[in-house]
Amino acid sequence: MSTTNKYPFQNPDLPVETRINDLVSRMTLDEKINQMCQYQDEIPHLGVKPYKHGTEAAHGIAWLGEATTYPQPIGLACTWDEELLKRVGAAIGDEARAFYKRNPAVNGLTLWAPTVDMERDPRWGRTEEAYGEDPYLTGRLATELVKGLQGDHPFYLKAVASLKHFLGNNNEIDRGECSVSIDPRNMYEYYLPAFEMPFKEGGAQSMMTAYNSVNGVPANLNPDVVRIVKQQWGMNGFIVSDAGDVLGTVNDHKYHETYKESVALTIKSGIDSITDDADISKQAIRDALAEGLLTENDLDIALRNTFRVRFRLGEFDPDDRNPYAAIDESIILSPEHKALSLEATQKNIVLLKNENNLLPLSADKLNKVAVVGSLGGIVYRDWYSGTLPYAVTPLAGIQSKLPGKEVVFHNACDRIKLKSAANGKYVRLTDSETNPLAADAAAPGQASVFEATDWGWASHTLIAEENGKYLTTDDEKVTASSTQIWEWFTKEVFHVRPGSQVGQVQLTTWNDRPVKVDSSAGILSVQDGSREEADTFHVDKVTDGLKEAVEAARSAEVAVVVVGNHPLINGKETIDRPDITLAESQERLIREVHAVNPNTVVVIVGSYPYAINWVDANIPAVMYTSHAGSELGTAIADVLFGDYNPAGRLNMTWYQSVEQLPDFMDYDIIKGKRTYQYFDGDVLYPFGYGLSYSTFRYGSLKLDNSRISAEGQVTVQFQVTNDSSTAGEEVVQLYVKANNSRVKRPLKQLKGFDRLYLQPGETREVTMKLNASELAFWDVTRERYCVETGTYSIMIGASSADVRLQAEFEVDGEVIPPRDLRQVTRAVNYDDYAGFAGVIIDECREGGSSASFSAGGWIAFHDAELGEGITSLELRAASSTDTIVEIRIGRPDGKLAGTCTVPATGGAEQWQSFTCAIEGAAGRQSVYLIAQAPVKLSWFRFTV
Repeated sequence: MSTTNKYPFQNPDLPVETRINDLVSRMTLDEKINQMCQYQDEIPHLGVKPYKHGTEAAHGIAWLGEATTYPQPIGLACTWDEELLKRVGAAIGDEARAFYKRNPAVNGLTLWAPTVDMERDPRWGRTEEAYGEDPYLTGRLATELVKGLQGDHPFYLKAVASLKHFLGNNNEIDRGECSVSIDPRNMYEYYLPAFEMPFKEGGAQSMMTAYNSVNGVPANLNPDVVRIVKQQWGMNGFIVSDAGDVLGTVNDHKYHETYKESVALTIKSGIDSITDDADISKQAIRDALAEGLLTENDLDIALRNTFRVRFRLGEFDPDDRNPYAAIDESIILSPEHKALSLEATQKNIVLLKNENNLLPLSADKLNKVAVVGSLGGIVYRDWYSGTLPYAVTPLAGIQSKLPGKEVVFHNACDRIKLKSAANGKYVRLTDSETNPLAADAAAPGQASVFEATDWGWASHTLIAEENGKYLTTDDEKVTASSTQIWEWFTKEVFHVRPGSQVGQVQLTTWNDRPVKVDSSAGILSVQDGSREEADTFHVDKVTDGLKEAVEAARSAEVAVVVVGNHPLINGKETIDRPDITLAESQERLIREVHAVNPNTVVVIVGSYPYAINWVDANIPAVMYTSHAGSELGTAIADVLFGDYNPAGRLNMTWYQSVEQLPDFMDYDIIKGKRTYQYFDGDVLYPFGYGLSYSTFRYGSLKLDNSRISAEGQVTVQFQVTNDSSTAGEEVVQLYVKANNSRVKRPLKQLKGFDRLYLQPGETREVTMKLNASELAFWDVTRERYCVETGTYSIMIGASSADVRLQAEFEVDGEVIPPRDLRQVTRAVNYDDYAGFAGVIIDECREGGSSASFSAGGWIAFHDAELGEGITSLELRAASSTDTIVEIRIGRPDGKLAGTCTVPATGGAEQWQSFTCAIEGAAGRQSVYLIAQAPVKLSWFRFTV
């Protein structure tokens, strides 16, 4: 031990666990409490510096100033490029190190990324933050990003990846108080695997829990955090709660009555770091300790986890031992990172349609191009983004390809004046420094002119031409004082709705409060009340944006219409999308431009999938890109003009309509037929879809074995040939299907993919390996994964709907025996149920979960061996009302074998056991339990 090391924990040559235990043992109880929140306090006498958990890094370092920005995660997922994701992760980790060096007390190295929530519904407001609808694709890409973020040193970590948000987080509506219902098969086959891969293969050192409850239990209290993540998957880093969620267990979920209860159970449930009001949280910890709800050892367990990570980040070691300590601020916005950002943006672009090879455009054959649309001349940053040091707009990118040629632009936005119907005066900016708006102009010539952008669903933004600033509000008055649309509350949004007369509108604010003319001050004020109480304004249209955009397109040889969403409007964190279409005004722009110019290209810059049925049917060329940062316009232009051959593939199904989707809160992808795995209808663009300027031919499929064991592996080989004259990339995709099974299985499941670059005429031999274990499903009858004996299909293709090669092989696995319902059977381990409105999964504080029935709800247990007959049923139930549970055979309306009377037990967690006689139930049958009134069932069993 060096003489400079006062304590054992300061000796880098000792085992890390020895050092961790030594450090924690030297902290006083109060010092331990002060380490339990996001901002960990300094401990001067031990040389422990202040540290902050949680730097946002979804697609670049966010909120710390200028930083390299990469495509939104939805765009990164559209690259289908594992190697790229690792390089992007490494670059983000490098910049995290540089920001840490700039201010280590605030710019922490524990990064809140990647988001691996499963995106079973495209209406989710945070769809741009995650990797799509498929757990395999999500898991593979997230794993590589994690590897890049954390580095490849065997001990030291470059940074730490915190996976978000465990678990079942795919809605913003009431997210802080809702509970999502996820049954065992959905849980183990769909929601958990995307998290498992980055832990077990990527070595992720952290995870964040979600705001919602899962099956009645707030996510920060989810027993699977310890049981599965820490114990089964072996994660030995730390778990962090989402911001405000621990206290939200009391405030929002109403699950506990006191903060001390919430904090105590949260820590005991495996949360090691609390992201919440520090003063309240720390006092709650003290109260919990004083009352015996929490022990000092509970804190020690949590602190060992957080400090294990800090030790591995090299905080307590000499810099010369840590390979990442030398990374400095010169890496931020380095030329290498700029080039990587452009590459990622190019690779994220998906070509959706290219009729008659309209694309790529030939610059030397064009003299005039029109660029129109509200996203054509601007690049927006999203919420989890750094400040952009520069931004190449789609317009600028196209102009760069056409030097000396005419490129005309119109954003299709109206320029308007507003006149108060209350006093007949026009609205103008005052001379105040804060630029409030007043309705006191005597003549139209004195009125302010506003550029209005229609984002759909009544949401508009307005820019005052006098100062170039957005209209916004402090919730008291309306001012033209905002330089950008970027804050937690998007106060630059005003809802514009028709008034009682043509040409009149009413304005409400971002939170739908009415805008009125203050009669005394004359300014536009924000008042309490309903939207109907808003004052009415006459709209004088100075410039018709649609008309001028159409005129710009009429005389051009090609019209490029750039549409999409603003990342903070109509769909964002806290707001789910009202629909999956483009804004109506954007659809109208596309239609009218195409009517005057058949050579119309539509470029969608968006955070989500869209239902663009008319566009697909009528527009010859369509491409999609996520919001992607500084190099957005360069990449779009590169693809439009053939300097980059697109190969992006969709990470989500693009449906034709929301009518094809189940209830938004229905998390059952199996029964609800969600995602490409189960959806059997017609879609607009399928999962994995994307075009290229090249064409590819598949052939020579070979399997090394036509029969394998449940522990075996099959090697798949096939050839891909670029049979075009253009070099390009193909994303080959391997899907599997179980051809016979005891249960409903996916129509197909992705189990392999590769992005290949091929020269014209080049043939590549592709080899993929498939382990039989990847064919497993969750067997509810025995509560474990099972690989069934049977025939399986391997499908090779260019998308989930474009299968080029197919072969079958046999697996010698298991044959699931008939159910023995004489054993205690958990109610949630059903084979089928009445559906989202009939049965949901809820809490059972006696252990596990329960099936919560509405009146008429039922659960089914198939292939049950009842032998020569059963005579009675015992069940465990809780109910606030009297009910009867029917036992029927064969069907929900089948033979009645018994009725079990369940009187009110006194509440949803007041569990009691009940019995009833059973008659005429024998042989192998399907058994149905049907509730006549609301009730919760925990378990049941038959007896002979």
